[in-house]
Amino acid sequence: MLQGILFDLDGTLADTDSIHFAVWQDILIRFELDIDRAFYRQRISGRTNSKIIKDIIPQLSLEDAWKLATEKEETYRRIAKSLLPTSGLDKLIRLTDEASIKRAVVTNAPEENAVYMLKILRLTDTFPTVIMAKDAPPGKPDPAPYKLALSRLEIESHQAIAIEDSAAGIRSAIGAGVYTIGITSSHPSEDLLDAGASLTIQDFNDEKLWTLLNSKTKALG
Repeated sequence: MLQGILFDLDGTLADTDSIHFAVWQDILIRFELDIDRAFYRQRISGRTNSKIIKDIIPQLSLEDAWKLATEKEETYRRIAKSLLPTSGLDKLIRLTDEASIKRAVVTNAPEENAVYMLKILRLTDTFPTVIMAKDAPPGKPDPAPYKLALSRLEIESHQAIAIEDSAAGIRSAIGAGVYTIGITSSHPSEDLLDAGASLTIQDFNDEKLWTLLNSKTKALG
């Protein structure tokens, strides 16, 4: 029986990919790096800022890297004010309430971003359990964040499903033994399946998701 659903934040609870891409594109052009979507998906999406900067701009000092990451996220938050939840999320949240299914957010987002996004999306009270990279270093793709989420919810890995939009997130959830669904807001279905997702969905209204949920809970009757 399904006991918990673990949600990634960026690209899962809301389609944030285009904003993050645009902000990184503007920042990296200063370093003569004109990135495209393929670069973003392969080297940036789903990773922590510290790993991104160390990988792409290794010449920066720790202090300069921290300043750049701070600037990036401040810019992101200014632009992200009009974000809306992913289609069908309200329906899925109702199911978790009706079936007493626990839920948590598991994200690599910095704390300020996570708090801000949940507030903008009006989901702060919906997700009292939020696991961030700082809570379970080194963050995704390491399984530590998902293992911590399972522990906080007091459920076993086989009792949960995870929903992720990036390869790093999928590897993290699978590493913790959680059945993982890829949502195609940021990456094509084939990339998410290659990363190990068991199935992919377009949004939370996708019939494939509800067929799975129907097989895992009697709440839909």
